[in-house]
Amino acid sequence: MKINTLLFDLDGTLIDTNELIISSFLHTLEQYYPSQYRREDVLAFIGPSLHDTFVQMDETRVGEMIETYREYNHANHDVLVKEYDGVYDTIKQLHEKGYKLGIVTTKVRSTVNMGLKLTGLDQFFDVIVTLDDVKNAKPDPEPVQLALSQLDSKASEAIMVGDNYHDVLAGKNAGTLTAGVAWTIKGKEYLASFEPDHMLEHMSDLFTIIGAE
Repeated sequence: MKINTLLFDLDGTLIDTNELIISSFLHTLEQYYPSQYRREDVLAFIGPSLHDTFVQMDETRVGEMIETYREYNHANHDVLVKEYDGVYDTIKQLHEKGYKLGIVTTKVRSTVNMGLKLTGLDQFFDVIVTLDDVKNAKPDPEPVQLALSQLDSKASEAIMVGDNYHDVLAGKNAGTLTAGVAWTIKGKEYLASFEPDHMLEHMSDLFTIIGAE
């Protein structure tokens, strides 16, 4: 069946928030666990929700740690965030060709809106599913299924694109095709180990995959 719906993760997929996320984690953890965490230690925290990460450290202080993280993250957002090469043009063309476009992210809506507005991508997406909209975050299929429902799309007509195993597994669990992005900070080989249907070297590779050249 022909693909008519494309769902995207946001961080690390459409926009480069890696430095912002790493910096936000290091700032937060330095406050609560001085001198215990280094840059390489926080790479594993990229992807899961903040609650899932911080609850494993100290379930009694999850709320305040999230608040500390977000305060720093929002204050430094526009300085450290930028879109990946080719993303804007590809998304714009997909939109103009009439494809249904959605974002499925583990971020809260306020932060998502900041990133989309900064990069000018906010005008292209029909549906945005955030952590605020679901009970279960990726890799649970719920966020993907909600996006498909809101777009009036079938899983067999959709592809889920992301930079993390949560994205690939969420797509698989929901029954969509999946695509990883080779520019993932965790490494192309790592992401490939979760067997996405496709691996994008550049966002424009999507045109070939969905037959929209």
